[in-house]
Amino acid sequence: MRHTTINDLAVLLKLSASTVSRALRDHPDISRKTKDKVLAMAAEKNYQPNLIAQSLQNRRSNNIGVIVPEIRNTFFSTVISGIEEVAYEAGFTIMVCQSGDSYQREILNTRALAANRVAGMLVSISQETTDYAHLLTIMEQGIALVLFDRVAEQVPVSKVIVDDFNGAYTAVCHLIEKGYRRIAHLAGSPQLYVSRKRREGYEAALRDNHLPIRAEYIIAGGYHEEDGRSGAQKLLALSRLPDAIFAINDPVALGVFLYLQEQGIAIPDAIALVGFSNNPNTELVRPRLTTVNQPAFEIGRTAARQLLKNLACGPEQQSTETITLETELILRESS
Repeated sequence: MRHTTINDLAVLLKLSASTVSRALRDHPDISRKTKDKVLAMAAEKNYQPNLIAQSLQNRRSNNIGVIVPEIRNTFFSTVISGIEEVAYEAGFTIMVCQSGDSYQREILNTRALAANRVAGMLVSISQETTDYAHLLTIMEQGIALVLFDRVAEQVPVSKVIVDDFNGAYTAVCHLIEKGYRRIAHLAGSPQLYVSRKRREGYEAALRDNHLPIRAEYIIAGGYHEEDGRSGAQKLLALSRLPDAIFAINDPVALGVFLYLQEQGIAIPDAIALVGFSNNPNTELVRPRLTTVNQPAFEIGRTAARQLLKNLACGPEQQSTETITLETELILRESS
């Protein structure tokens, strides 16, 4: 069976082969629009980079592939540091890719890492990922796989997460204890396990304290600062404003924070605010942001150790256990 080549993609897209090649490598000279077109066509045509000779494809290197939604996010960069520390001590190097929260880029990342003969992969899935065929393909190729933070429950591999439910529950109960009663939640993508668990924790805290769950106070969105700004804008347009907001993560909370300040709304006097992650920037704003500490470095170390353990066991004895780390509420002035 003939595989799709870069030249094939170039013909289909009416682009030069060099442009297609640079788009696939996320070259800064190529526009986002062109990159998206190339990635979409590559996924449609099942393009797989032929980076090594066929005779070498079944040999593994001492490289570990890491895929995260975005490297600039302090949480993920700290996770990567934890992974690298454990990998280095064991004689492995890491190859890091970012999906940009794109399902199609995530697929291409897994294929590129497999073609580079990585011994195993550590993956935190994108917010768009609902089909896990590419992850199952990794397993079928005999490549060890561990998922962390944003995990897919349906994929039978080891997973490293935090107690998202309890972290959210504790944060919302704190707000209730401080006297807030109209607590909104800027949620993440509902298909992601981490988002569902944090929303479940939020709703359970309201129920257990005999407070209503108001649909208009729950806004599903993304995980970035701009999602916090847009979510806050929607909440402030309501006839009955919330008196507190629990955000899915710290970038979203910081987006809310900046928008509220621009609108002249006092934090926490008018609206209290709590995030999730313990991003270093939460200590730089004034008032400092209350948040739930997510032990990013330890998540990375734990995930890397689990991957190395699975590598030692061989492909027939891969663990499927889920390791859950604890969270901690960090109380600051925003609540």
